[in-house]
Amino acid sequence: MAQENTEAATSAAKSAESSNEGLMAIFTEERVNSIVEWAAANGLKILAAILIFVIGKWVVGKIRNGVKKTMEKKQVDPALVSFGTSILYYMLMIAVILAAIQQVGFQTTSLVAILGAAGLAVGLALQGSLSNFASGVLIIMFRPFRIGDVIDAGGHIGKVVEIGVLVTIMHSPDNKKIIVPNSAIMSGSITNITANDTRRVDMSVGVSYSDDLDKVTNIINDVLNADERVLKDPAPQVVVSALADSSVNFHVRPWTKKEDYWNVFFDFQKTIKQRLDSEGVSIPFPQRDVWMRKAD
Repeated sequence: MAQENTEAATSAAKSAESSNEGLMAIFTEERVNSIVEWAAANGLKILAAILIFVIGKWVVGKIRNGVKKTMEKKQVDPALVSFGTSILYYMLMIAVILAAIQQVGFQTTSLVAILGAAGLAVGLALQGSLSNFASGVLIIMFRPFRIGDVIDAGGHIGKVVEIGVLVTIMHSPDNKKIIVPNSAIMSGSITNITANDTRRVDMSVGVSYSDDLDKVTNIINDVLNADERVLKDPAPQVVVSALADSSVNFHVRPWTKKEDYWNVFFDFQKTIKQRLDSEGVSIPFPQRDVWMRKAD
């Protein structure tokens, strides 16, 4: 056991010695002297560059917050506030970084050329992201929807909670978080469900062929008129829509405020069934007569 400990200690010592030799090979006396001379000659420039970066970042933050508050006071769309202040912040920070680098002594013209070439290469590699960015700009410019709207876009239905630079975030009716790329939204049709203040509720009611159709029409109109959520203008529409196999179908189309849409739809299904039952009107269901023939 003691021999194993001794061998381990010897191995560790050799390893440390080899590491020290490697460091000594890297940090030779000439290199250390050159680093010290460079730091002594450019110490003030380095300090100035650090100060430019720190103070510049603080100033940029203040500018962003000031612009954000001003836009919010003028009741600018929240999506435009978030998008615009983010772009402004990154542009100003690039200017601050370039100023700090130039203070140290680097030539910013060559650096800008290098960054341009790198940006071109990155742009080619990230074509999808650039497409999402361009689509985000179009969404902000043309405003097909705003934060808080319920939309059907990009293959999803949900309430818009955030419009980002690359993606739009929605909450589904069952409260799932949906992240949709902006390009997927702008490449297809967009249905803004809550853009208008009113909506038409499309419903269907089927009654038996033996029932009085005028009586059924009056019953449906009574149910609609008794509901305060149903608007008088435009007036509700109750028409016979089809002579189906087992029933005569009515189209019922009242108008209501957008926030009352689903409540009116669900409440009508229950109320109309109870009212038709009380009036002796039957709601038929498909039936089929089967004749059986005895084979010889």
